[in-house]
Amino acid sequence: MVLQKQVAKWANNIREQANVQARLVLWDGQQLDLGQFNTPLVTVHVKGTSALPYLISPTMDKLGEAYVTGKIDLDGRLSDVINLGFELAKNTVTESRKSLTNFSKYFIHTKQEDLKAIQFHYDLSNEFYRLWLDRNMVYSCAYFENGDEDLDTAQLKKIDHILTKIKVRPGDTLLDIGCGWGALVLRAAQKFGAKCVGITLSEKQLELATQRVKDAGLEDRIEIRLQDYRDINGQFDRITSVGMFEHVGRENLPTYFGRLHDLLKDDGLAMNHGITATDQDEADRNFGAGEFLDKYVFPHGELPHLSRAIHDMQRGGLEVLDVENLRRHYARTLEIWADNFEKQTPAIKAVIDPEHYRVWRVYLAGCAYAFMHDQICIYQVICQKAGKRADSIAWNRRYIYQ
Repeated sequence: MVLQKQVAKWANNIREQANVQARLVLWDGQQLDLGQFNTPLVTVHVKGTSALPYLISPTMDKLGEAYVTGKIDLDGRLSDVINLGFELAKNTVTESRKSLTNFSKYFIHTKQEDLKAIQFHYDLSNEFYRLWLDRNMVYSCAYFENGDEDLDTAQLKKIDHILTKIKVRPGDTLLDIGCGWGALVLRAAQKFGAKCVGITLSEKQLELATQRVKDAGLEDRIEIRLQDYRDINGQFDRITSVGMFEHVGRENLPTYFGRLHDLLKDDGLAMNHGITATDQDEADRNFGAGEFLDKYVFPHGELPHLSRAIHDMQRGGLEVLDVENLRRHYARTLEIWADNFEKQTPAIKAVIDPEHYRVWRVYLAGCAYAFMHDQICIYQVICQKAGKRADSIAWNRRYIYQ
């Protein structure tokens, strides 16, 4: 009864302060409106008293956990559900809570810990990813050159955009760090004539990427390895790293970029494509969303600010040549992924358990919101070894778009 009174008081405060178009339906049938409306955009079904503490202090991690564990159910468009979550969190997160999350988390990134973290996320099921990604299974930000491309086209354009940026030539050796299911190395070999090595820590990605290389008849041009970036030997004309450096750890970035430097030939080019924090102090400004992602989606993930990434590239012996912001592109990519996920609900529920279904449903839509509202960002950064002559740099950027 005490908790019910507290949640009723909280609902009244939300109605007065935020006026959101949502309704709570408690387990006993009691309804609490959180705003003035005829019909709610979102209805939150509270399954029992165990859900009330999550609602009284609704940070994004608490709301996400309440949904994932079945303490609440949600009716309404997914975009409205996510908007509601952030609106509730913004209106109830206290200053003490903000200060608690305004510190940079550092995890121990040993090879074994990184292996476990990657496999936790990527080894869920190849079939699961196939159901909502594009036909080439590219699990990273697409590139919408004109804004009206479908996902298959935009993902191919993204790969071509990267390979053109780093001037891949026939016969070049290319290392792809975090190669996923092999889409980039396949394209680099088929269209650009490169000889490629792709590395991943995901066993399921290794299995499917290897099969795709074999099916394409490119075993003489592409090698897929289960390998940590710290264990690679040799040098390459070109290096790509797409959606990988988020798993490196902020403290390890100088070492990571130092490895890129050592693996790059003297006249080589490298491209780092990664998600970054928008807060210069690298604090969690997402009202607890970072804690949710660490627990349920990306264990030990750490987002550096762009300024740190560029600073640590220089510390690693690399010179930045080009920086491109793709935040709008990733917001669109995630919107499409989330829509695909909703359309494929029956098939997805057949290959993963209910908890993972709920995790990924709110993860994809929540990330679309975060990129749209400048809570996180993403950049492609092109670099070469530092200390080279000025005439090693192109006069202009036209070659990227030819």
